[in-house]
Amino acid sequence: MAQSNPTPGKDGNKYVPYEERTGNESIVYFTRSLSKEGLMKAYEQVCASIGGRIGVKLHTGEQNGPNIIPREWVKALMQKNLPEASIVETNTYYVGDRYTTEQHRETLKVNGWTFCPVDIMDEEDTITLPVKGGKWFDKMAMGSHLTNYNSLVVLTHFKGHTKGGFGGSNKNIGIGCADGRIGKAWIHTTPGQDDQWDIAEEEFMERMTESTKAVADYFGKHITYVNVMRNMSVSCDCEGVNAEPVVTPDVGILSSTDILALDQACIDLVYAMTEAEHHDLVERIESRHGLRQLSYMKELGMGNDRYVLIDLDNGGKRITPAEAVKGLKPFEQERE
Repeated sequence: MAQSNPTPGKDGNKYVPYEERTGNESIVYFTRSLSKEGLMKAYEQVCASIGGRIGVKLHTGEQNGPNIIPREWVKALMQKNLPEASIVETNTYYVGDRYTTEQHRETLKVNGWTFCPVDIMDEEDTITLPVKGGKWFDKMAMGSHLTNYNSLVVLTHFKGHTKGGFGGSNKNIGIGCADGRIGKAWIHTTPGQDDQWDIAEEEFMERMTESTKAVADYFGKHITYVNVMRNMSVSCDCEGVNAEPVVTPDVGILSSTDILALDQACIDLVYAMTEAEHHDLVERIESRHGLRQLSYMKELGMGNDRYVLIDLDNGGKRITPAEAVKGLKPFEQERE
């Protein structure tokens, strides 16, 4: 049951080192191969429970956004591993290229998401899913088509985020499955406020995470997560061509059936970089108190913040985040 006067948690700007965490360890897979082959390899480690009617939750981006996951990678993955699946999306809360279904369909065409069905889940209606154990919500409004699916593959471009500090799997479904008019408003805006983005810092992280929990609980074991650490601007893909230039080096692709372990591992890889490599991204994460996403997922029992990081490029041996980010090359924008 949602609390009558909830208070946000604290310390969303404080990174907790691995040795200070407690609890069990989940498995997170890692490859440095930023390619369609790498994406397929990462997905194939975590797909055992994916079946039936499958949705692939992907941020398809604003028009001509430079940092989204390359279409050819997604096309190759879906043709080989997910031939009957649909990409699933929802309309945006802000006015832009994906605000209405009509605008959204045009943007999908411009960005080349034309090789498989794309389901805009809130184009017809909304439904509510229960939020178990939440303090802000006891239900969340989602695109009504979400419950047409038996399994969900959460395919995420990991990057910074203007409100969330960072956008990983948690943001991809917490915001990305909430419908564009009701659910996203519940997360972002205090009723009666003129500023639609007035909710921020720890309270925003918690609201978003409760929305994610509703989706994760709905799919149960039939949900899995892949994060692509490439073109990591401090800006979300919502900002399209206006995104801040990328300065953080590309890293690789990670996957897990544990959403917390996966987002935590990506954060740990960022923090394991040199100061020069991670300065801008860490500043964005901490200034927005984005680390509260991780601690609140743990409080809600959504996963483990400890994990075994498996190096798929070297026989499946366990490695540390520092080993995973050793010898990164400075970022260079690819030319299509």
